[in-house]
Amino acid sequence: MTITTLINPADETVLRTVEHTTLEGVDDAVARASSAQRAWAALPPAARANALRDFATVVGNAIEELAMLEVANSGHPITQARWEAGHVRDVLNYYAAAPERMIGKQIPVAGGIDVTFLEPLGVVGVIVPWNFPMTIASWGFAPALAAGNAVVLKPADWTPLTAIRLGELALDAGLPPGLFQVLPGKGSIVGERFVTHENVRKIVFTGSTEVGKQVMAGCAAQVKAVTLELGGKSANVVFADSDLHKAASTAPYAVFENAGQDCCARSRILVERSVFDRFMELLEPAVKGVVVGAPIDEKTEMGPLVSKTHFDSVSSYLPNDDQVAFRGTTPTGAGYWFAPTVLLPSSRTDRTVVDEIFGPVVTVLPFDDEADAVALANDSVYGLSGSIWTRDVGKAIRVSRGIESGNLSVNSHSSVRYSTPFGGFKQSGLGRELGPDAAAAFTETKNVFISAD
Repeated sequence: MTITTLINPADETVLRTVEHTTLEGVDDAVARASSAQRAWAALPPAARANALRDFATVVGNAIEELAMLEVANSGHPITQARWEAGHVRDVLNYYAAAPERMIGKQIPVAGGIDVTFLEPLGVVGVIVPWNFPMTIASWGFAPALAAGNAVVLKPADWTPLTAIRLGELALDAGLPPGLFQVLPGKGSIVGERFVTHENVRKIVFTGSTEVGKQVMAGCAAQVKAVTLELGGKSANVVFADSDLHKAASTAPYAVFENAGQDCCARSRILVERSVFDRFMELLEPAVKGVVVGAPIDEKTEMGPLVSKTHFDSVSSYLPNDDQVAFRGTTPTGAGYWFAPTVLLPSSRTDRTVVDEIFGPVVTVLPFDDEADAVALANDSVYGLSGSIWTRDVGKAIRVSRGIESGNLSVNSHSSVRYSTPFGGFKQSGLGRELGPDAAAAFTETKNVFISAD
């Protein structure tokens, strides 16, 4: 039997062990899911909608329990973890409206009528990362279930606890056994079997671009549908005509939230050269004001990194202090604490500028004009998120259209709403999650012609 020993990242104590799913266990789960899916898809749409609302209610009643699990397992601040659990409830409620709105079309043709149906795919495999275990899981399973599919979900090795609990809550809410199953285990076994199993008809993967490419290649062997939400190195573009105080005071929370372990993190701050020095003066107290501390403390704004392995990875980008402009503070003692860090890299091609560090590290670079800002923002293999700060509406529109990114905010840092589409350009991903069309992405369009003869 293979197990994972889970470590609390805030104090390095052992939480518990989790048994891994075997290859045979995956196959058994997919068989159960296939059977449950046929019965689920045959239900009246209103019945499926009510079942998802019941699931949302049960999750809503367990918000504090789920939040405490995330605090212990992931090191998320308690206020953030409560929001994440509430977000799962809200995503379920949002997609509970979808079963009764899976509307096809009637297309005018000669000799009869032509109609289309949105048919569920069958069994969907969802592979979840460790940085937002609850929320990202719900982005996959909620619309997939709403569209009439069954779901097998693999949580990340390091952070499986909230996903496991959500699987239990689904049964408590009355969802049929086998319809939504959580299968902890290694990606090389569980995730790989999702990809190769012929009865898993779609993969939803969130994680690194490197692994995402492997998933995509594996899906190609069966012409299997895939949605990929991958890496990012997003730009926070600050123009001279913006509200510099607001841009500087909010910038730390656009990159240091969740200790920078966020694919949407604005980890490149690009500042117009004429106001660069003034922006840095305003940024320093904002960074040093970020409250880094015990995740259970209601005042904490940033917790520890998720694991020793990840701490070492982030640390490798700062072998010395040569590029450090300033840092925030962290607690002392046990835990994988990493101070919010601002770098002034020596060039635009420095690896701290190019690589997704995935920690509380941000680079600040000057640009000369609007064209230079767009070119610098686009100088990345990624294109997931970003922010633009300017009072000029025309400039905001031009730059928004010019930056190659799937999600942009003007004079704010909002990236994700469950009611709007989310996904990336270039090597940040493929397809879109969330928003009003997400459930349809878990269906095939069937066209039927009925002769009038």
